[in-house]
Amino acid sequence: MLDIVLISVGKMKEGYYCEASNEYLKRLSTYAKIKIEELPAEAFRSESDKKKSKKAEGDRLQSVLKKYSEAEIFILDENGLELTSHKFANKLSEGERKKLVFVIGGTLGLSDDILEKHENKLSLSKMTLPHELVKVVLLEQMYRGACINSGKQYHY
Repeated sequence: MLDIVLISVGKMKEGYYCEASNEYLKRLSTYAKIKIEELPAEAFRSESDKKKSKKAEGDRLQSVLKKYSEAEIFILDENGLELTSHKFANKLSEGERKKLVFVIGGTLGLSDDILEKHENKLSLSKMTLPHELVKVVLLEQMYRGACINSGKQYHY
């Protein structure tokens, strides 16, 4: 069984994203133990506030990631590696031996410290997506990957 932690900056607010996320979490429960950690986003009003907020969010993320030093950590970043669903399923399969941690940035993205410190970067799209939608798409791809790995007919 997969052991996954999904860390995101910002909480799910929109009901439709929450419903979709909960549906995929329910489907995934057969294949994985998933822990969701939602860190509070920092408020900002000006351009200089954005830098401070992004840094504060990065520091908070770094503090949480220390708990997972033995895990394989994947940072979601638009400049990261793009994988097919099958290759992502292979990554999940390889990770069955250890905890997998996926990190989703907030409105401002991820701090340079986070991006520089962690090598494994994944991209779901070269387009910028709302962090709530990224969470839903990531959960769907985790479910798709688990189905591919188990031979269940979901991916055609």
